[in-house]
Amino acid sequence: MLRSLTIRDFVTVSALDVDFAAGFTVLTGETGAGKSILLDALGLLLGDRFDVGQLRAGAERAELAATFDVGDVPTAAVWLTDQALAADGTDVLLRRVLDAQGRSRAWINGRPATLAQLKTLGEMLVALHGQHAHQTLGQSETQRALLDAFGGFTTLTAEVNARWRAWRSAVERRDAAQSAAVATASEREFLEERRRELAALAVTEAEWRDLATAQSRLAHAAELIGLATEAAGALVDADDSLATRLAQLLARLRAAVAHDAALGAVVALLEPAHIELAEAARALRDYQRHLDLDPGELARVETRLAALHEVARKHRVKPEALPTLLAETEARLAALSESADATALAERAEKAERDYRDAATQLSKKRRFHGNELAHRVTAALQALAMTGGRFEVSLAPLGNPASHGMDDVEFRVTAHPKQPVGPLARVASGGELSRIALALSVVASEAGSVPTLVFDEVDSGIGGGVAATVGQLLQALGATRQVLCVTHLPQVAAFADAHYRVAKAGTADGVTSEVVPLAAADRIEELARMLGGAAITAKTRAHAGELFAQHRRGVAPP
Repeated sequence: MLRSLTIRDFVTVSALDVDFAAGFTVLTGETGAGKSILLDALGLLLGDRFDVGQLRAGAERAELAATFDVGDVPTAAVWLTDQALAADGTDVLLRRVLDAQGRSRAWINGRPATLAQLKTLGEMLVALHGQHAHQTLGQSETQRALLDAFGGFTTLTAEVNARWRAWRSAVERRDAAQSAAVATASEREFLEERRRELAALAVTEAEWRDLATAQSRLAHAAELIGLATEAAGALVDADDSLATRLAQLLARLRAAVAHDAALGAVVALLEPAHIELAEAARALRDYQRHLDLDPGELARVETRLAALHEVARKHRVKPEALPTLLAETEARLAALSESADATALAERAEKAERDYRDAATQLSKKRRFHGNELAHRVTAALQALAMTGGRFEVSLAPLGNPASHGMDDVEFRVTAHPKQPVGPLARVASGGELSRIALALSVVASEAGSVPTLVFDEVDSGIGGGVAATVGQLLQALGATRQVLCVTHLPQVAAFADAHYRVAKAGTADGVTSEVVPLAAADRIEELARMLGGAAITAKTRAHAGELFAQHRRGVAPP
């Protein structure tokens, strides 16, 4: 249930805080006063897209917040826990900030949230029935979605869609393999030859690195041996080697220590250097002994490198990439082998079709059963909405070709008079009849659903008189088990409400702003009088409004 709504700098609202209670609540006011602004703000909190034009003139950003009680919505509580968005208690706080650069940020219980998360949670908390619902009611997809939502099997509908896409994908792979059979054979022959060549070469990344290192070393072996001999001589072997000169220097310094002990530190630094010179000389001799001058080994390495370079040039890759090319070739051959298995591909397509038809058959059965129930309940609602003798039917006709939404063509059919045959709703219903049918569908769908808060935005447009009173009575009855919010221009509907808010637009020093005022009983009568009589409110109009209010309060039997 929606507990509160907070709006800052949104459209014509500067600052607004509204608390809501259970039952049936109406919002009324002059045309253009901003009644739908509250519903637009609520829609944004439930994942709708933001438009910069919704910012209040001169404002840098708008802030919206709403608190819901999800104590009676276990699915929402579980979802919040799964998403790590739950908080202590049963209240949920939704908040959204929108700025002049078109950016938007959202939070659920103080934690950052995405629009997708807001929308998913919103579908569990609020059902919105818009004022233009009847304009799309003639569309096949709208009728199908209404039936599926009424029956509560939208998850099965999504499963049918997924299986249909899997089936089509399997068929496309099967057909593509058949049409590309010749090209596939040619490609396979080329890949097989390349695989044999690369496999015979048997090069690895480690071998390529080792060969390159060995080739460089062997090609410069004589130069390296000469350098090692020269270096060893300079270090220790020559008469004036570094080791000899350092030894002489150390001897003189040690003798000098007797005259000045401070030189002992210098001696301590030089003694390790003397030892390290000898170690370096030994390492150079070892290097000389192990350095291979074998011309045959150099020829072998260079022959191997030449073979690798030749194959690499042939396939237009670097030599070090040859092992990767072999792996890619083998993977492509495996994929071609799989795609070339016409029997396996055909079996997969057949299984995908069976899976689809199994789910679509279940969906058809559910649509047929719940279609009869929907027709019965909407027909009953139409009688109350001054369409006596009207009849509503849900027709299911098998499609020539299965589709993503199932194997049925769903069509709403109606007649407004008992002596007329039923026909497609889009062709036989007038504008006023469409409005009443849309309202009947909204009420019936809401009764069957589990969403705790129902919002009706001027769904009573196009009706009046006794029918309007029936609409109010229906919404009041819904308010006994759900929270119902309704924007209306009809006093006959507003009189049935448990709570009444008046939306008014006023001029201020900062521009025009909209305000929402909760009405006490006397104020409600005054507002009903305004709705009945317009600008000129007389004592007679007030009396009529008072009578209307007294008759339609909850608990009062209808006259």
